[in-house]
Parts: sequence; structure tokens; C-alpha cells
Amino acid sequence: MSDERYMRRALELARLGSGHTSPNPMVGCVVVHEGQIIGEGWHQKYGGPHAEVNAVAAVGDKRLLPKSRVYVTLEPCSHYGKTPPCADLLISHGVKDVVICNTDPNPLVAGRGINELLDTGAKVQVGVLEEEGLELNKRFFTFHTYKRPFILLKWAESADGFIAAADYKQEQISGPLAKRMVHKWRTEEQAIMVGTRTALHDNPQLSVRAWQGPNPLRLVIDKQLLLPPHLHLFDGSQPTVVYTYRQQDNRENLYFAQLREDEPLLPQILQDLHRRNVLSVMVEGGTFLLESLLQAGLWDEALVFKNSHKTLGEGTKAPGMTYGRLQSIQTLGADQLLHYRNI
Repeated sequence: MSDERYMRRALELARLGSGHTSPNPMVGCVVVHEGQIIGEGWHQKYGGPHAEVNAVAAVGDKRLLPKSRVYVTLEPCSHYGKTPPCADLLISHGVKDVVICNTDPNPLVAGRGINELLDTGAKVQVGVLEEEGLELNKRFFTFHTYKRPFILLKWAESADGFIAAADYKQEQISGPLAKRMVHKWRTEEQAIMVGTRTALHDNPQLSVRAWQGPNPLRLVIDKQLLLPPHLHLFDGSQPTVVYTYRQQDNRENLYFAQLREDEPLLPQILQDLHRRNVLSVMVEGGTFLLESLLQAGLWDEALVFKNSHKTLGEGTKAPGMTYGRLQSIQTLGADQLLHYRNI
């Protein structure tokens, strides 16, 4: 039980890096000596020190490390990336007792960190709160397991099941609390995607304004390059990738990814995003794009706001959610937030 308690603390620390570590995972680390936490840390931002580095640095008396147990939510890395290997750091301080939540699916690690520790005679325990760790870093694990980003679908629909009004007229369906929540989600996902119709009719900014945090990479599908240049998506304010069949030169903060017309569209986009090291994408597109991902099985979770008061009578029907399993329902004022998972 004490192992679970300290690992739970490490998971709490890891979550503090949400929205700042991609394409790296969120990782927390706790150093315990004789039942007392003497150091803790987490991976705070991509390119910065890893959780183990921060936790070891927080230990006042380094002589205690060989007699301490180190809890870390992900297998210590064993390769040189932006920072030196964390497995080497622990070994250099004589750490002999390590408890790990999850092994690292990254081929650059994949058990090597654990083996390096074992080779020194260290005791290594793996799998404490494993399911909680998989949930925490579901984006990271999806990326390395399926070679594509974690795909989160999001939309709002009226009480009578419409996602947009007739003639694509803009209608605010969900309430202000839902809007703030969506902007918070944008800080947690690495990219955000819309299709041609949503870009044209809604002219979205796809930025973070009702919350504090980093703006996502913007993605738009414009197969024939028909979208007008005055749209917010092309204002150069944040990096944007346009997926198209046409060749076009890149501009500042605007990149054109040319796709093949004789191959399926969505797998090409996901392969390109994998090459760009994009761990997660929130899709805020219209029904056509959302349904395409649902039907292809290329999604992981869906978050749907359903407003119990707003009716449209006609317009664009919302996607029919017959593809996943309902996980939870949360009430937010007049909205219900429905959370689905792809089973």
C-alpha cells in the first residue's frame, strides 16, 4: 500500500506538466528514505530537465540516495535526447531500489532503462498503478503503439440533434462554461483540426483565449485550396498546416502538406502527423469530418456537449454516436457533457 501511495503522489506531480511536455510524456518522480519523501519533481516542459533530474536535485543530502527508494511513473530513459539519460543519473548516485509505473513504449527506451538498472544490481519493480499511468499518458502510448496521434473528437449539438443551423449559419449551442472547458482542452492537446466547411463558415481562430496555456498547432483540410486567404487560420499568428492535393509554397507559420489523391486521405494525414511528432489532435470539425473518423475507427475518445434547451429545428445533423462506449455524463448548466471511448 505504501508503494501505491508514493506512486500516486508521483502521478499527481506528473499531471502538473499537462500541456507543456509534448511530444514527451508527463512524468513524476518521488524519492523516499525511511518512509519520508526527501525529494520530488516532474517533467515541467519539453526540452527541460526530466522528472528524475528534478527529484534528485531536490534531495538535500545526496548521501541518502543509495539507501532510498525512487518512484517514477515511467521507465527512466536510457538514451541521449534533449537531456542525458535518467537511468545513468540514478546509477551515478548509487540508487539501488526503483519502483516504476509503466515501461516506456518508445523504441529508443523500451526496457533498456530497466535493464541498465538491473545490471548494476538494483532492485526494480514495475507495474505499480499501471492502469493509472496508462491513462495519464494515453496520448504518448497511443502515438508509439499505433504510430498515429491520439484523436479526440469534440462537438456540441442541440437538444434536437443538430450541430449547425440551416445554411451553416453560426449558432452558439453550448454555454459559457463549456466554452472555457474547450479552451482548457486546447492547451492539453498538441494540435487541433477542422475541415474545409468549418474553416469557411465558422472562420475559427483555433487559439486559446478563455484559458491560460499554449496555443495548439492548427490543422485544416483544404484538398483543392479553395479557402480564402483572409481567414483567421491563415493570419500567421500560430503554426498552421494545410492538408491539400495541390502544391503550394510554405509561408511564415503556414505549411502546406501535399497528399496523394490516389490514397485514402485520413491515414495520410495521421502518418504525416506522426512524422511531425504530434502526439494528440482534437478534432473540432463538422459532421462530415467527424463521421469519417468515426466510421474509419481512427479515433480514441469523443467529448460531446448536448444542450437540453437549445433547439434548431433544421440544419446539419450531429454525428450519430453508435461507434463507442459511453463512459460518463457530466452536467454543466444547460449542457450535458458526454464522454465516449472507442472500444
